[in-house]
Amino acid sequence: MTTRTLGPGGPAVSSICFGTSALGDMPDTYGYAVSEDRAAATLRAIFDGPCNFIDSSRNYGFGRSEERIGAAIAERGGLPEGFVLATKLDRDMETGRFDAARVRESIEESLTALGVDRVDLLHLHDPEHARDLDEIRGKGGALDELFKLKDEGIAGAVGLAMGRLDIMFPLVKERPFDVILNHNRYTLLNRAADEMFSWAHEAGMTVLNAAPYAGGVLAKGSAVMPQITYQKADDDALAPVRAIEEVCTRHQVPPGAVALQFSLRDPRIASTVIGVSSPERVAQTVGWAEWDIPPEVWDELENLGYSTEDPEANREYRPG
Repeated sequence: MTTRTLGPGGPAVSSICFGTSALGDMPDTYGYAVSEDRAAATLRAIFDGPCNFIDSSRNYGFGRSEERIGAAIAERGGLPEGFVLATKLDRDMETGRFDAARVRESIEESLTALGVDRVDLLHLHDPEHARDLDEIRGKGGALDELFKLKDEGIAGAVGLAMGRLDIMFPLVKERPFDVILNHNRYTLLNRAADEMFSWAHEAGMTVLNAAPYAGGVLAKGSAVMPQITYQKADDDALAPVRAIEEVCTRHQVPPGAVALQFSLRDPRIASTVIGVSSPERVAQTVGWAEWDIPPEVWDELENLGYSTEDPEANREYRPG
């Protein structure tokens, strides 16, 4: 497993980061439940595997994701040596408040749930869903407080993790983030984040790309999971997915391996965040990262084209 540096002078992280939103049990988003036992087994597989990077958020599963990670850390007597822990600050889910005071509340909730006194990486998460963006970006707001947490040593590095590029890209240009994370917008199906990733990389920011399977369909298959970016998809919307599947079938390679390596092979991307919800998916991800993919597959896939539109423009956000 290759590694890159997380932020300036930060720790080395594996090229795969395991995302844990599904481990918080979010059936409204993913369409299935994840029990506490299944989450615990998955976390054991992550900690025992070759990747050293794990990502969560305060509000994944209304706190369950961090709580389950905290239990797994406690079970081992502490975070495994060399493991890098990332989480995210979140708004108040009832009111949408995301001011400096909420930042302090969110990080205290996270540290308590995780059972740690600091995190290696702390993102401000999903400001597009908060009640007031000025409350976040204004003087004395949430972003100012985020950088204070780094100065205080509570966060080793700070970042911005969100979706909507029309809000994210201007924020990225405004602040000296160590890291940025975007999801679903740099995949075989969609390249909307391409310009922002280039800008951030050239500015010295560490780029993390999340959800290269477009919400799971490129990993599980269009016949099994007829939805894209967590939204139901009709035959027209699924046509590009089926075209990718046809290329992969002819060359006898799993679409999931190709979707994952599309992100892994990009030199701008330090680590690719892959959500998992079972030990089998952890092992499968590592295997797909090492799959031998013929060069002609990449040529054929590039000729299929891709979208540059926001894939979640009409998504109804559900936190559970």
